[in-house]
Amino acid sequence: MSHKPRKRFGQNFLTDEQVVSRIIHSIHPQPHQHLIEIGPGQGVLTDFLADSCRQLDLVEIDRDLVALLSRKYLRSPHVAIHQLDALKLDLSMLLSASDASPPEAERLRLIGNLPYNISTPLMFHLLEQSDDIADMHFMLQKEVADRICAQPGSKKYARLSVITQYLCQVSQLFDVAPESFNPQPKVWSSFVRLTPYQQPPVVVESFSLLNTVVTQAFSQRRKTLRNTLSTLLTEDQIRAVDIDPGRRAETLSLQEFADLTTQVSKVRVE
Repeated sequence: MSHKPRKRFGQNFLTDEQVVSRIIHSIHPQPHQHLIEIGPGQGVLTDFLADSCRQLDLVEIDRDLVALLSRKYLRSPHVAIHQLDALKLDLSMLLSASDASPPEAERLRLIGNLPYNISTPLMFHLLEQSDDIADMHFMLQKEVADRICAQPGSKKYARLSVITQYLCQVSQLFDVAPESFNPQPKVWSSFVRLTPYQQPPVVVESFSLLNTVVTQAFSQRRKTLRNTLSTLLTEDQIRAVDIDPGRRAETLSLQEFADLTTQVSKVRVE
């Protein structure tokens, strides 16, 4: 099977068999599970996944690859191929088409070598559907993976870190060299695991409000909270939750962002 990678789709196909083996070992698919592979490409992971699960949905935007995969898995009725932009993926539709019994008890496992140019918006799109997800294993640009897993005080700590860590337990499993792909990207990659929480680690009244507070706090990284949150809270209101308004967003823990969110909610009620 041969296919010329297309830059407009951000295609960098994994070719390293040792990396493939590590990925499959990390995912450890089971016969009763429903898996979704995003961007299967030429199917380097797909064969292993198809042999190890009850149902496998492949989401691929490239029509030529869809044709190749359709021929390859013609005699595999448990493998379904969807020509679709992953940014429009509706997991509930795949669950409703599942033959699981009972379907309401099923949660999906997602796997993908995500195009660098859409990885962050795609993760946010999927996290909006986290109730349907058991876990996600993604190959990401290492810089993005570092941001997801960054802790307070790090220069890489950002909105992506806070929101992802509110919604998921995150693990950066291993790094992958450019030589493992064709064509070779200019940067290293990382393979990560994201496991959505059944119950988030901190309590907030509204996730939407938390997202607003975090986004605004990081909107100007060099400015302090008294500046970035000035339209939401006064300095005294920030101090009321034991946070110095002279601090910057990158120093705040997830719990402190939750405290600020609760304070904004209280102020709005008053």
